[in-house]
Amino acid sequence: MTEPVVSGNEERNEAEAVLRRIARTKGPVVDIAEAALALASFDRPRVALERYRHHLTVLAQDLAEATAGEGSGESGLSIERRQALLSAIMVEKHGYEGDRLTYDDLQNANLMRVIDRRKGLPVALGILYIHAARAQGWAAVGLNFPGHFLIRLDGEGGRIILDPFNAGRACESSELRELLRRTQGEKASLSPEHYSAADDRDVLLRLQNNIKLRLIRDEQIERAVRVIEGMLLFAPDQAPLWREAGLLHAHLGNLKAAIEALERFLSAAAETGADRHDAAVLLQSLRARLN
Repeated sequence: MTEPVVSGNEERNEAEAVLRRIARTKGPVVDIAEAALALASFDRPRVALERYRHHLTVLAQDLAEATAGEGSGESGLSIERRQALLSAIMVEKHGYEGDRLTYDDLQNANLMRVIDRRKGLPVALGILYIHAARAQGWAAVGLNFPGHFLIRLDGEGGRIILDPFNAGRACESSELRELLRRTQGEKASLSPEHYSAADDRDVLLRLQNNIKLRLIRDEQIERAVRVIEGMLLFAPDQAPLWREAGLLHAHLGNLKAAIEALERFLSAAAETGADRHDAAVLLQSLRARLN
């Protein structure tokens, strides 16, 4: 299928406007799928977003139709039935699955490519699940669970933890415990924080961190800086990101950009410590070099 082509500057400006609007939005919930598309568009600046937005609409409509077909009456759907319908739409109807074969492929964290390929990382898939569920008025959030992104559905009948990477299936406590130990060590144990909701901005940061860390590992520093700059558009209060941008710009020899980022870090960072001290020393050195 031939994709609509637009001006790269036009698409970039639109994406930046979306992310800046999210930065100004109060509260933990934002238009998370739209934000993820905006971030994805930075890597595909000449591809229009209309087709991807239409797909988000289709996901929501398909789930709405499936829900209406249940005839659940005034009591509404049970939380278990919501989970089953959501998983059926995402997996059986639209074919979404976790990418186990090429897990580290950068496409798995770009929502446009995830929609194209119908596979991705847990957090990218999770954003699509959250979008479809919220369109029905369901309470759906990402969790502060380390190592593997999970979703929590809440309803009158309780709550269910979903794994979007594994066909949206419900996870029992024993499975969560095993999952935690795989990434945190055998002595790790579940605690209330592992069931707590993540701010949507933190979910988006988690999505972009997957890309950033892979780029840094592969020494694609310029691309990694661009990813960080995209993160700062919707999370400008994240002081560590300013520090990281400053360090990478300095590595690339972008002295003015490094100085600006480190100044932002030092003005925003509340804590004292080695990071702040090292940033101040580097900033002084960069200023001397610039002069």
